Amino acid sequence: MISATHLHAMLVHFPIALLMVGFLFELVSFFYKKPFLSQSALYLLVLGTLGTIVSYFAGNAAGAGMEEGALKKAMELHEVAATISLWLTIFTALLYAAAYYFKFNKGWLRMISLLLFTTVIISIARTGYLGGQLVYKHGAGVELALPDFSNPNGK
Repeated sequence: MISATHLHAMLVHFPIALLMVGFLFELVSFFYKKPFLSQSALYLLVLGTLGTIVSYFAGNAAGAGMEEGALKKAMELHEVAATISLWLTIFTALLYAAAYYFKFNKGWLRMISLLLFTTVIISIARTGYLGGQLVYKHGAGVELALPDFSNPNGK
């Protein structure tokens, strides 16, 4: 059966990938002025934002039982980073969507948007790093499956 921990682990990689590819498209578009790349970056940002929202709620459900003990500090760091990433990503997506919808393509706004998108990527990377530390350093969500030595057949 799939638990909230499994669901979070399965979902979280999609927004990371979508946002990073969207950022690369936007970066290339910034220098080469290709409308296709800029529009693709917007779509990837919106999809990545939706994935971030879903991953955030799956992560909250996954971390519900780990609010005390040795994981508390690491969990709190990851949760704060995830909250910052969530709101930063939503704000950036709304800014990009508004600029696209109102066809507001001034140079200074593109520079601010690119800097904001850069901040999103840094924030998402930090959140992912802290989540990786939870699993690989602290063993959060990891269940050890040891063999049953009481059974002589090893089953």
